Amino acid sequence: MSTTIEKIPAKFGETKRKDLWWLEPLLYFIGLGGFVVYATWAAFQGNHYEYGPYLSPFYSPELVFDWWKFSPAFLILWIPAGFRTTCYYYRKAYYRSFFMDPPACAVSEGCKKYTGETGFPLIFQNIHRYFFYLAAIFIVFLWIDAYKAFFFDGVFGIGIGSIVLTANVFLLSCYTFSCHSFRHLIGGFKDSFKCGIQHKVYEKVSCANEHHMLWAWLSLFSVGFADIYVRLCSMGIWTDLRLM
Repeated sequence: MSTTIEKIPAKFGETKRKDLWWLEPLLYFIGLGGFVVYATWAAFQGNHYEYGPYLSPFYSPELVFDWWKFSPAFLILWIPAGFRTTCYYYRKAYYRSFFMDPPACAVSEGCKKYTGETGFPLIFQNIHRYFFYLAAIFIVFLWIDAYKAFFFDGVFGIGIGSIVLTANVFLLSCYTFSCHSFRHLIGGFKDSFKCGIQHKVYEKVSCANEHHMLWAWLSLFSVGFADIYVRLCSMGIWTDLRLM
């Protein structure tokens, strides 16, 4: 005589964890959701994105065409947005916080059938490496903007905005070039290598990649704050202090 034990599917949120597992996805939801709301609002404004030599990173590089009747931010923001949306780390963050898929490690998502990222629309996440190439080009423009932020009417100087924009592009560079796609670009063409410049660069990128999550969050807040700083200075709400 044989008996069959029918396994009862786990309910959504069922877990044996005793810690505050829901806190992390909640913070993700607040942080990412808040940034998306603000960035969308700022992109629709189409004004107050310049102040003296300062240019908001949401509008860099500044593209102005007579035929384009909307905010110039929409001409370029799709590239950094696509880079972050398809980022391996951010996928984990918003899958958990917005879609509860799954809510957290060892926490049931209910009776869903796991298909990974092999079907529509998640299969498009695989274009991340191509967004990396485009995002790397934008870093060049942002460094040029940071350089220009130190010249006021052709005279070298240092303002709080100069520091804000430089710190922002530094953090964005750390986030962009600690990316898994850059690591693969450096070392993905060889099965093994133990010496030479390529190996040394690969080691440095691998070290930076270990802190990719940190750079992701720091750069997210820095790019938002940089736009806020330029915007409020342009509106006359904040005064840009000149340090030199």
